Amino acid sequence: MRICKQCIQSDSRPQIYFSDDGICGACLWSNEKKTIDWNERKNELHEIANWAKQKSKDYDCVIGISGGKDSTKQAIIARDVLGMKCLLVNDEPENISEVGKYNIENLKQLGFDVLSIRPNPQIMKKLMRKDFFDYLNPIKITEYTLWSVTYVIANKFDIPLIIQGENGGLTLGISNSGLGKGPNALLANQTSSVKDGLDEYLKVDGVSKKDLFWYTYDRNQLENKDIRGIWLNYYLEDWSNHGNAEFAKKYGLHFRPDDTDPNSIGTYVKYSQLDSDLVQLNQMFKSIKLGFGQCSDHANYDLRDGLIDRKKAIELVLNYDGKCSIKYIEDFCSYIEISIEEFWETVNKFRGPMWIKDDHGDWKNQYHDELRKQL
Repeated sequence: MRICKQCIQSDSRPQIYFSDDGICGACLWSNEKKTIDWNERKNELHEIANWAKQKSKDYDCVIGISGGKDSTKQAIIARDVLGMKCLLVNDEPENISEVGKYNIENLKQLGFDVLSIRPNPQIMKKLMRKDFFDYLNPIKITEYTLWSVTYVIANKFDIPLIIQGENGGLTLGISNSGLGKGPNALLANQTSSVKDGLDEYLKVDGVSKKDLFWYTYDRNQLENKDIRGIWLNYYLEDWSNHGNAEFAKKYGLHFRPDDTDPNSIGTYVKYSQLDSDLVQLNQMFKSIKLGFGQCSDHANYDLRDGLIDRKKAIELVLNYDGKCSIKYIEDFCSYIEISIEEFWETVNKFRGPMWIKDDHGDWKNQYHDELRKQL
């Protein structure tokens, strides 16, 4: 197992790449940011905004939002810094949390037009159930609508500019993501979770092509209309996980309660993935398959930003990574109508090679064992 020499990212992340001297792609991007002419990028962003304002009919830009830290920053920057008339589009998640409901309403009260779209929950439930059994990733199908609803609305209303948050190919350090290293967010349909298309979902009983209207967008139509899409993190030097949270907090964003048990959500961070409790469960699934969960991601973000040191990052991962409240498990089993026994039987089929059983029959994570050696 290979672990980045600068952060603690392991090579079990799909498509992760390392330099010859053992630095992962995410850290290479973090290092590259220090050499970018951010004033030039800022000027380019303003030029794009002015282009959109000259081209627009009603709305200058459309922004996909969850109500969380990143989308709050996107909306505020677009309106208050770039002077744009914004339409915010929310793809309402299944099992939306109370804090998620609050944060969406908070964005509305900040003075934005917000369009909320919830694809047929009966269809969504069928597809999420399929993805649980097929991929141990029940929110895979939600990635389709998460991206597409914004692009569909831009197309229908001829809104010239789509503003997305961050290019995961850069911030996660993955190669061949299909997203490239530039600002073009129209390439979102090339992300690994959605690029294979919807054909497999049409095989699910009771699901037709018309049921999947909100699940895909026509990139060619957008390009032919000269509608553009950008990643905001390409242009902003101060884009960061923690920094965006502090920014959004000033505009009313609510975090998880202070007394939230980190063991219940699998991380020490209380400002991320707020809108749906399904995310916490899915992060446990990620740990089952790949050996690391969201605490590892969060610790690496903070380590790269100089907020914690390597020792602290390792301690946090060993304490919280991959953990999840039994309540989230029980709620999910009730949602897709399976037993706890069937749940764990399915989960254990997907355990990655970094998981081995000890002499007592308990599962042990080799990634965590490697981290312990570095303490």
